Amino acid sequence: MPAVPSSVLTTAGLIGGYTVARATGNRPLGGVVLAACGAAAFETWRRRSGVGTAVALTGVYVGAFGLSHPLAKKIGSWPAVLGVTAATAAIAAASGDCECDRG
Repeated sequence: MPAVPSSVLTTAGLIGGYTVARATGNRPLGGVVLAACGAAAFETWRRRSGVGTAVALTGVYVGAFGLSHPLAKKIGSWPAVLGVTAATAAIAAASGDCECDRG
């Protein structure tokens, strides 16, 4: 079975975490979704590209989560979440999902 692309994992974490937190009113539960998907993405990046890349891309993921909060005050919650998710998924796809050089 092929691995789930990290861009899918980061998308599930950011959108899924927000959706769970909003639907349940339980922000820590949303954080569990965010953390679980982030851990899975980290492992994907580590296996494909090494620890350094995994750490850097995890920083992008966590930074996107953090950025969504002040951005939501300016443009609204859903636009903020969708915007940081799109950017994170694009970076993940470009940096950690390509197996072009692997046989």
